[in-house]
Amino acid sequence: MLLRFFQFLSIFPLSVLHAAGVLMGWAVYALAPSYRQRLRENLARAGYLHLLPKAVAEAGKNVFELPFVLCAKPRRVLGKATIVDWSVAQAALDSGRGVIFLTPHLGCFEIIAQAIASRTTLTALYRPPQKAALKPIVEQARARDQLILAPANLGGVRTLLKALRKGGAIGLLPDQVPQQGEGVWADFFGRPAYTMTLPAKLQQMSGAQLVLSFAERLPGGAGFAIHFVAFDQILEGSPVQQARAINAAMERLIAQCPAQYFWSYNRYKGKPPAASTMEAAR
Repeated sequence: MLLRFFQFLSIFPLSVLHAAGVLMGWAVYALAPSYRQRLRENLARAGYLHLLPKAVAEAGKNVFELPFVLCAKPRRVLGKATIVDWSVAQAALDSGRGVIFLTPHLGCFEIIAQAIASRTTLTALYRPPQKAALKPIVEQARARDQLILAPANLGGVRTLLKALRKGGAIGLLPDQVPQQGEGVWADFFGRPAYTMTLPAKLQQMSGAQLVLSFAERLPGGAGFAIHFVAFDQILEGSPVQQARAINAAMERLIAQCPAQYFWSYNRYKGKPPAASTMEAAR
């Protein structure tokens, strides 16, 4: 039922969906106190509270563009994607060591995998949805040509590592909260956030290169500008230090279009350990 609704909405132009998204964004902000509080708190913590009106509108666009990105014909979707600096990604692919694309919840992050898969085979990690109604959308709509889905479990991790060792490309959302026992506490915009250690582990086991990516949402429903940025640091030290290095890279990426980050995402789930324990882990 929900998949059919998404397929119906995908018929509309992106500009119409974005306009509807702005209205929905403000409606949710007005009617959902917990959402409103989290959005404001996360923006304030990062120093972007002055962007609140834009962030509310962009959050709504993020939701309403999903039917288009996930259910419209691939040719139509990719027609709205302009890849700005593929040379960064291509240089990493040409090294033959494998590439780990790290994409935060910034802009239209759902279109990144399709854009990459239009140029090379990509294995993307995904977490199966808890709600049954969402499963067909996630699994059927995301399964496009040259795009392989790997579930967020041990088998999926093995699939990712196998792809890297063959010199292939994989995609991860590094700011997605991992399951308990699969991450460490590392600062993200000045507050400890439970952060996945998987990117660093895969990089160390495979020798793959890290490339950051995000899809900037253009005004007026014009589409998306997809950016690729080389990760210019060496992942070393403890798992906490490695996770902090990746979080810092995400912060710099978000600074390029901060209003388009998904600030309502509950990035700070759980309770961090005592300060003394965290210091010992650094």
